[in-house]
Formats: sequence, C-alpha cells, structure tokens
Amino acid sequence: MSPRASTYLRAAMTHDSKGDRKAVLMLEDGTRFEGQSIGAVGTTTGEVAFNTGMYGYQEIFTDPSYKGQVLVMATAHIGNYGVHAEENESKSTQIAGLVVRNFSEVASRVGEVEPLADRLTRDGIVGIADIDTRGLIQHIRDCGAMNALISSDGDR
Repeated sequence: MSPRASTYLRAAMTHDSKGDRKAVLMLEDGTRFEGQSIGAVGTTTGEVAFNTGMYGYQEIFTDPSYKGQVLVMATAHIGNYGVHAEENESKSTQIAGLVVRNFSEVASRVGEVEPLADRLTRDGIVGIADIDTRGLIQHIRDCGAMNALISSDGDR
C-alpha cells in the first residue's frame, strides 16, 4: 500500500481529530443515540429531517429549505469528497446539525477542496457519526416529525 493510501485510510477511519469526543442525539420522544462528535463542539437543536440522496451533500447542507433542521443522511459515507466553493446553494451552511453513519475527514477529490470536517467546524455545525441512520430514519417515518438535540460538549 502506498504511503498516501495508508495515510488516507488511517485518517478516513478517524471521526474526530480532537480525541474521539463522544456525542449524543436525543429525540423529542426520548429516543437516544450515542456516537462520535463531528464538526463543531457544542449543542444544537432543530426539527429532525432526513435526506436519501446518494450524492450532493454540500448542496443539501447549503439548501435554504433545510434551514435550522437537524439533518440525517441516509447515504453511508459522508465527507469523502470534501466541498468546493462553487457548489453551494446559498452563501452559508443552512442545517443546524448533522447525523451520519460513516464520516470521512479526508477529501479525496482533485482540485481546490476543503474537508467537510473543516467546513462544519468553521460554520459552527454540531454533528454526530457512527449512528444507525437506517434505523433512525425508520423511527422518524414511523413516529413522525419531531425535534432533536445533538450535544458533544460533555465528557470525552
């Protein structure tokens, strides 16, 4: 394996370069999920929504129709191709929080790419990874719309 590939794989398996900070997702009905913190450290709230698109996460996160929502992504891998400045739907990230199954801090696309982790941190977006997003989406479909909270500002 090349040194570059080895570095990529090692970094892609690391969800939080700040020391694997834990995070929790709480739904309005009391359902609780624990995972790894991604993005900014803190607490955020909003109506939980989900997206089943297979690509285009940058456009989704900057889409004003998701403003203030805690967004669950059905796609298994998020962050793997980074973000490009020209692919935004608005001037800023619109979501209030992000829930994903697998998160990559390494952008593997050619060109002027910013890692998604850096964008989330800069924009103050609190997120959580290592969540069973398929199960969570089924729960939302069964129980209906509700509010959610993501917090990563507790103990590691």
